[in-house]
Amino acid sequence: VHDALTSVAVPLGHEVHHYGMYTPEDSASLTYVMNGLLTGILLNSGAADFVITGCGTGMGSMLAANAMPGVFCGLVIDPTDAFLFSQINDGNAMSMPYAKGFGWAAELNLQDCYRKIFENEGGAGYPKERAHFMAANRSILKDMKKASCNDMLTTLHNVDKDLLKATIAGEKFAELFYANATDEGIVSFLKGL
Repeated sequence: VHDALTSVAVPLGHEVHHYGMYTPEDSASLTYVMNGLLTGILLNSGAADFVITGCGTGMGSMLAANAMPGVFCGLVIDPTDAFLFSQINDGNAMSMPYAKGFGWAAELNLQDCYRKIFENEGGAGYPKERAHFMAANRSILKDMKKASCNDMLTTLHNVDKDLLKATIAGEKFAELFYANATDEGIVSFLKGL
């Protein structure tokens, strides 16, 4: 997964930071709920501007990510999903089904999905003549999410602390996060844990 993403994103001018698990035996094992919480932390803190996550079906990580303030995560199974999500929804996270359809040449599907997310500017619209309608709907959705969710710092104060500590216990979390996060409130709170 990491190799497929890096092979596409880096040549397109993006940096890739791997906050997830590195082997199936990692002591910091992430559940799909933790993936969603981690997505919220990374996006709301400014440590990342786009998150690629996933789980067995991709649905759990998508639902958990969308429960976070400011996160707009789509389920991407194939390159068409990736392209349309980028052009129409212009979200900031995507979740993939990493336990489904991973047979021969699965890395090609991953690379094609990642390419469709990153090769074009998000939110350009598809079809182009409907771009202004889609932009208006994205704005309405963002306003609705703001009205229905707490900010990330309040979420961090309210979430189970053991879950939160386990979510940020990854081998490289501190190294990557504190070097990239820009929200001092979130940084300070997590350092205080």
